[in-house]
Amino acid sequence: MISEHLKKHFIHIVGPENYRDSQAEKLVYSYDATPNYQAMPDAVIVPRNTEEVSQIVKLCNEHRVPLIPRGSGTNLCAGTCPTEGGIVLLFTHMNKLLELDEENLTVTVQPGIVTLDMIQAVEEKGLFYPPDPSSMKISTIGGNINENSGGLRGLKYGVTRDYVLALEAVMPNGDVIRTGGKLAKDVAGYDLTRLFVGSEGTLCIITEATLKLIPMPETKQTMLALYQDIEAAAKSVSAIIANKIIPATLEFLDQPTLQVVEDFAKIGLPTDVQAVLLIEQDGPLEVVTRDMKKIEEICMKEKAISVQIAQTEIEAEALRTARRSALSALARLKPTTILEDATVPRSEIATMVKAINDIARKHQVKICTFGHAGDGNLHPTVATDARDHDEMERVEAAFEDIFAKAIELGGTITGEHGVGIMKAPYLEWKVGAEGIAAMKAIKLAFDPNNIMNPGKVFAKESRKRVVVSR
Repeated sequence: MISEHLKKHFIHIVGPENYRDSQAEKLVYSYDATPNYQAMPDAVIVPRNTEEVSQIVKLCNEHRVPLIPRGSGTNLCAGTCPTEGGIVLLFTHMNKLLELDEENLTVTVQPGIVTLDMIQAVEEKGLFYPPDPSSMKISTIGGNINENSGGLRGLKYGVTRDYVLALEAVMPNGDVIRTGGKLAKDVAGYDLTRLFVGSEGTLCIITEATLKLIPMPETKQTMLALYQDIEAAAKSVSAIIANKIIPATLEFLDQPTLQVVEDFAKIGLPTDVQAVLLIEQDGPLEVVTRDMKKIEEICMKEKAISVQIAQTEIEAEALRTARRSALSALARLKPTTILEDATVPRSEIATMVKAINDIARKHQVKICTFGHAGDGNLHPTVATDARDHDEMERVEAAFEDIFAKAIELGGTITGEHGVGIMKAPYLEWKVGAEGIAAMKAIKLAFDPNNIMNPGKVFAKESRKRVVVSR
């Protein structure tokens, strides 16, 4: 609990309008997009600048008060749930684009800027920031960095960490440091920038980021390949990559996902096929034309029943929007929607898709599968009802089997959602006891008082979804 004396200190730093501890305010920030998990904070603070963040962190470290940095709360691993109480830090005031450097092809932003707002700002200058998480209309750059977010363009362009050049960060003792710079090369000491990206708020508070930009691709083309055989669709993914073609986007949707997305988006998606691949290529016109022709040939060879090419940008954007709306569409089916991610080598996509279907039958649950097939990142998703305890037990058992199978195939328990609370019990499956020990040693060295987003990443007894009241 936060004493009245400490509360007065916080209010002195940020002003009374930026310190919130009413029951209603605390309830709003007791959960994120992770279904059926909730934990109450003791207060919510909205700093206006890095200096205020530093002062808040110093006080929290001195008084052992947990700190949970939070963007828009779109994460799916309970990564911003305050499991041990403490303070939720919001960055709604720190949401500015500070500099767009066209000479060095960089953009410097505060953590609270909405991802799509920044993307649109740089595109107005003919530049391109490739990471495009499905939540980009509401997620923030700070959250993207903390979770190392991916997106539809990850196959060709990589993920958030590939575009973070420099960070300003407040350390657990309140010190402010800067890492990296507007540099193509920098090997001066440990790569703290890379360490902080994806650290889920457990090592520092990010207050500023400099991101790499690239020139806008000259053109792009989008196609939809239709299949009556799910495994044929998965084999097409491997075949495209094996032919040394790296599309900008290579997405997979199975029939149950197609049906609910079409019912939601109503854009004319086929619902009488077993699966589709959404494929996009960008670059110089001659390269795009050549690649898309070859991709069409590969898909037909791998038993696609047809290939449809978007004739206008409006059609292409409708297809992209349909893919990004998959979670929203599935969430309409039942009260609880659990969307997970598991990643395998591209060559194992067909095996993994088959395994997910077998696991669904084994545990008698309906699993809709979609995802970034080109980089092996699948999103098995279940629409269920948390009040049905028997079904929830079967759902959790199914996901355990899915994570185990992904690791067996040389994959991982999460490709882009992060570990947070929900994947913590399985982290040791992936990295081993020695890997856990090494990570804990890093955490201890940076944050000896364990104030930075405690209760995340490292294993608890189970992944049961609970409501924690305080």
